[in-house]
Amino acid sequence: MYRHCAYRLTLMLGLVLSLAAVLSAQSTPKASNKTLVVNGKAVPAGVRQINGRSYIDVETLAQATNGVVKMESNRVVLTIPGPNSTVSPGAPPSNSQDLSKSFAVGAVGEVSEMREWRGAIGAMVTYGLAISGSWAQDYRNRVQTGLTQLASVASTDGDRNALQLLTSEFDNLAEWSNEIFTARQNLNGAKTVDPNALSNDPQLAKITNCSSSLEGMLISGTFSDDGGCH
Repeated sequence: MYRHCAYRLTLMLGLVLSLAAVLSAQSTPKASNKTLVVNGKAVPAGVRQINGRSYIDVETLAQATNGVVKMESNRVVLTIPGPNSTVSPGAPPSNSQDLSKSFAVGAVGEVSEMREWRGAIGAMVTYGLAISGSWAQDYRNRVQTGLTQLASVASTDGDRNALQLLTSEFDNLAEWSNEIFTARQNLNGAKTVDPNALSNDPQLAKITNCSSSLEGMLISGTFSDDGGCH
């Protein structure tokens, strides 16, 4: 009787272990690495295949396409130069209005930072959030510091001209931000808690249009003026 019980216990234990091994094998994803080739340029181990699906590291993709990746609090922004872009790693600008690589990379980050600043204030107005002005000042300080750093790496006429547009965008955004918080302090609900206030705000429309123009210019790699940014 004892032997029979011991045998049954051993058999059941063996079945449990076998089942666990099968489930573990089924749940473990089958992974493999493959080389990513972008326009003839090979990137070793650029593609990770797991259970038949392909995954690419966003920073690897940015490197392969001469793009710029910006990590933000709630999203990842990948900017890939267009087919006519003149910005390429290590290559000097072909004319005075071309943007240098180091400047373009930093400028993309500045535009993203200002967009996030603008969006945070917009959310405050749209949803009537009770937020102090200290965090808006933090955005202002970060953008201002970034513009100072951009000025130190501007090496072409295109860089310096683009910096003027970025500075104008910053000035307009800072002025708009101050007006919003002043209106809130004065209990001007029509400007700070009305959901339609943003769609009817001409200053915000100007800032938003300038931001889109700046993004297009930076992706192209060549300075182009936009009167709406001044």
